[in-house]
Amino acid sequence: MSSASSSIPAAALPADTTPADQSRGMLVFCLFALYVIWGSTYLAIRWALQGGFPPFLMAGMRFTLAGLVLYTLLRLRGYAHPSAREWGAGAVVGTLLLVMGNGCVVFAQQYVPSGVAALVVGSMPLWAALFGGLFGQWPGRAERWGLAIGFCGLILLNLGSDMSGNAWAAIALLLAPVTWAFGSVWSRRLPMARGLMSTATQMLTGGALFLLLSFGLGERLTTLPDPRALSAFFYLVIFGSLVAFSAYGYLLRNARPALATSYAYVNPMVAVMLGTFLAGESLSTWGMMAMGAILGSVVLLTRAKR
Repeated sequence: MSSASSSIPAAALPADTTPADQSRGMLVFCLFALYVIWGSTYLAIRWALQGGFPPFLMAGMRFTLAGLVLYTLLRLRGYAHPSAREWGAGAVVGTLLLVMGNGCVVFAQQYVPSGVAALVVGSMPLWAALFGGLFGQWPGRAERWGLAIGFCGLILLNLGSDMSGNAWAAIALLLAPVTWAFGSVWSRRLPMARGLMSTATQMLTGGALFLLLSFGLGERLTTLPDPRALSAFFYLVIFGSLVAFSAYGYLLRNARPALATSYAYVNPMVAVMLGTFLAGESLSTWGMMAMGAILGSVVLLTRAKR
């Protein structure tokens, strides 16, 4: 997922491989990582919280550890240390995407079912399209149809769900997609660090802010989390953060916002399928209809011109 792949000389590529093929292959891999891996993080977050992790402490440890690993690997590969401006830009985006966006989801999943969380967070591409238009990049006709169909699919997938039970959780879920979308679009205008180093700065600064928030709220591990929670935590570190969040950063730099954020339509479908096979949940007729709408929206979004 490194940006170094785009700088490989043409002569160094196989005879039947072009830089365009390399770029297309990277986009497909990144979309797969976001669609499948991020869809599974809803279940992983729930298992981590149920197994003994406090929400913000878990998020802080997750992103700090992942950021340290990524930063160290990049420095060993010769990446330059980010400048003060690049650290500042990473902190701004890390706050919007991780602390406010992901943090609101982690907090809400203590009280709200994962399906409801997926529905509300799934509205993020609509906000991204709005903010993208305000920055001068309105979505095309095919993308607008894809956004509309995908959102209808999310409604079908979660038909009958509600956010009753905790007003603060409902507010957090409403805020999460707005801050994530704004941070995603604004990041394209900020002096971010080069390539994956921008992802490392976001995770390190976001993780540090999470830990400060956790300390201020008095969170602490009272007992050692159970094995399932520990497995879920390390899954979030390795796949949810190092792989999928890095893939998201690549898409933000190399694809239109509507394509980069199209994962929000597939994640609920993946979450429901995992719940069916791993948590004994059942998929209703509404869910089957929603899958068709969601897949149709993804086709429209991915066929749109980059």
